[in-house]
Amino acid sequence: MNLRVLVVDDTALFRKLVSDALVAIPGVEVVGTASNGRLALDRIGALRPDLITLDLEMPEMNGLQTLEALQKAGSASGAIMLSSHTVRGGELTMRALQLGAFDFITKPDGGSREDNLVQLRSGLASRIQAFGQRREIRQILGAAPRRPPLPSPSPPKGVVENRAAPARGRAVGPPIVLIGVSTGGPAALAQVLPALPAGFGAPVFIVQHMPPLFTEALAGNLQSRSAIGVHEARDGEIAEAGCAYIAPGGKHMKLASGPSGEIVVRIVDDPPENHCKPAVDVLFRSAANEFPRRSIAAILTGMGHDGTDGLRHLKRTGCVSIAQDEATSTVYGMPREAFLAGVVDQVLPLSQIAAALIRSVQEAR
Repeated sequence: MNLRVLVVDDTALFRKLVSDALVAIPGVEVVGTASNGRLALDRIGALRPDLITLDLEMPEMNGLQTLEALQKAGSASGAIMLSSHTVRGGELTMRALQLGAFDFITKPDGGSREDNLVQLRSGLASRIQAFGQRREIRQILGAAPRRPPLPSPSPPKGVVENRAAPARGRAVGPPIVLIGVSTGGPAALAQVLPALPAGFGAPVFIVQHMPPLFTEALAGNLQSRSAIGVHEARDGEIAEAGCAYIAPGGKHMKLASGPSGEIVVRIVDDPPENHCKPAVDVLFRSAANEFPRRSIAAILTGMGHDGTDGLRHLKRTGCVSIAQDEATSTVYGMPREAFLAGVVDQVLPLSQIAAALIRSVQEAR
């Protein structure tokens, strides 16, 4: 991997800190810096970086305005946003991700220079690796004839079939929709949730890998676009069909059965799983244990393998499972791992996932 990176931030000290964090990552070359979006646009034209680290709040031209200008110009440079860990930072970050930013990290808010350097290097390294992998995949897909998605894929040769036989019998109760997503999630959810109709016949439970404050901003952004209700989940609330519940950043979301069989949302402070909190596996396992044969589960774009183990539990108790395809995933990590584990019924492009959820809910009811 060889990536040329431009660092954009209005603070000289932070430009230096980010640059030092980047040069410590193998395969990364810092080709320049800029103190605002206007200067960045000039340097992008001259330097042609593969990737930009972009501050959101800057004078003259802020991060959102810079992204909009890059989009209009058809720039091929990707962007990783550096966000403040505040409510406003969360709201601006959601808009940036839906404008096409690859991902974001939060700025260090204290500590020594060395501690901040370690935090930045850790956050940037995984995202840069994922960005590099996406670039390679897109180059391959661009050079090869596009293949249509397979509606009912089988694992490739050499992959052990892990699919468990679903439990027999009818579901006891109406369907439940579960969605797990990570890198690229806000843009993917902004396509799926607004396509669900008012009166959608199932509650929707979403785990999006994000820190606190950012999930609240995500829920508000999606609510403004959607016919169904969308909000950050609260401990103890009773789930209703036609509403989407987003796990709060920094906490896990589980589902429990109430005294009359209703779905009760539980928000818990258990340890991270798969280095994630919230974790998709936690939600999926709880649905498998408490509400067998009722789940319709989708794994969308994201790094890592979170969700695969939870899907195994769901398949043992009976569920419909969908994974986003490689061509439309920002990062084909979580969907790929679920596919290779043999726990996916359908692989679909993002544009078809909402329709598949609607159809599956109608059939289940």
